[in-house]
Amino acid sequence: MSGTRWACIPAWGNLSHATPTATADPASFPAYPDPKTDCHFGNRFCRLAICPRNRQSSAFAHPKWPKTQTFTMHIAIAGATGAVGREMIRELLSSSLTCDEITLLASSRSAGRELAFGDRTVIVKELTHDSFEGVDLALFSAGGERSIEFAPSAVKAGCVVVDNSSAWRMDDNCPLVVPEVNAADLEWHKGIIANPNCSTIQMVLPLRALHDAAGLKRVIVSTYQSASGAGQAGIDELFECTRAALAGEELPANKFSRPIAFDAIPHIGDFTDTGYTTEEQKMLYETRKILGLPTLAASATCVRVPVARGHLEAVTVDLENPLTADEARAAMASIPGLVVMDDPSELRFPVARDCVGSPDTFVGRVREDECLPGTLHFWVVSDNLLKGAATNAVQIAEALHDKNLLRVP
Repeated sequence: MSGTRWACIPAWGNLSHATPTATADPASFPAYPDPKTDCHFGNRFCRLAICPRNRQSSAFAHPKWPKTQTFTMHIAIAGATGAVGREMIRELLSSSLTCDEITLLASSRSAGRELAFGDRTVIVKELTHDSFEGVDLALFSAGGERSIEFAPSAVKAGCVVVDNSSAWRMDDNCPLVVPEVNAADLEWHKGIIANPNCSTIQMVLPLRALHDAAGLKRVIVSTYQSASGAGQAGIDELFECTRAALAGEELPANKFSRPIAFDAIPHIGDFTDTGYTTEEQKMLYETRKILGLPTLAASATCVRVPVARGHLEAVTVDLENPLTADEARAAMASIPGLVVMDDPSELRFPVARDCVGSPDTFVGRVREDECLPGTLHFWVVSDNLLKGAATNAVQIAEALHDKNLLRVP
């Protein structure tokens, strides 16, 4: 497959960066959106028709892993029917990895379903300890408990695992990798590579640039995370809660601790004795590990917002050596896959609709603090199901191959 990933936009939605495909027929879209395929932005909905993205995107132009070759392998996706699992399928189809055999795995409830993989129809199988015989690479997005239970079985069978859950991220024997930031850490993997938290991934891209340019002293971040960060159930609850709110009905709050429609909830993960949530602690510890800065001072406040897809973050950094806003923008622009969108005079700054369907991360609102020299503020946005999950996992797999590391030591 080849070509470009576009957003297919009906009459009742738009994406500023997207071009409709030739098959986009507004009349074919229902009056009310389908929560499994449609995205919510403000008071509009849009449906995405996902096609293969342009592999020349800056996110994939890193000189460490050229995209000039293809190879065949047997790949498995554990959690293939979930929101991230479906994106992993799409990302594999537009990657340099050519699967001559694909195995799609899920829970017993989903076993027997049929999913498309390119021009093939694949029957989903139940995830078991025997699922990985003959498999070269497994992408896991089945939750932490299943990763802990089944990933070691995959490694024992000679299969390299890239895991999207939090299960292995802080394990000293597992690299935690964002390829544009710390691909060198893949060299010491022992069979399992951890994919970072979605909010961490998009933040460490500009942090890497700023640390290399001026040194990081402290990081403070407030996140505004979409409902899809809680999986398909989160998207479904957002749409159902929105419908109920508009109809004046009782608002559901099952996946989230409060009704999500038209509100912001400062609660993601479980609260700890420190007052921080586990999500906020993930951002601290994962950032330190990825950047190789074990004593970095950092603090996060994580908030769930009524957006279907796309995470947004307001970040403040204290630097060892001051940078101007222009110098910071130039440093950020040097990172593959990090797009600087920053011109307030033209109201140019990234929002969720700019990132959905894109493998890139977008940064804007870069400014110097007016009171504290050496302090910068900026805004960073990314598609949490792509660069925040599926895209990063596939990039890890591509980097493993190009470094001849797609093997269990």
